[in-house]
Amino acid sequence: MQKDYREWMPVKAEIHNNAARPQMFKESDVWLCHIGDNVGFEEDGKGRNYLRPVVVVRKFNNQFCQVVPLSTTASRGRYYFPFNSHTGKTSVAITSQLKAVDSSRLTRKIGYINPSDLHALKSKLRELFQ
Repeated sequence: MQKDYREWMPVKAEIHNNAARPQMFKESDVWLCHIGDNVGFEEDGKGRNYLRPVVVVRKFNNQFCQVVPLSTTASRGRYYFPFNSHTGKTSVAITSQLKAVDSSRLTRKIGYINPSDLHALKSKLRELFQ
């Protein structure tokens, strides 16, 4: 599938130049995030603003964090972590897509992952590096 990155570039420039940084995000939050239009099998954002839900797994400071993209597609295996969101719906964290992002990519908090699921998700991420 061919991609035309010319549509993503103005959105990316707008985020970089003008986006407000949320100061009140924390680990376990689920946010809509400007993931972007990525290369190959990297997870893409969707829609006009290339948004995808992500869970914040590590907050380094008010400007930078690590996130894991989420999906509603029921996937199983080493690189997926299914959990029930605070709304009762099943979400799947795509652990192989762990990424560091600037907090200006975070647009709106939409929920959270409960503490026991966050702990299990972090354990699953640690397993990837062993």
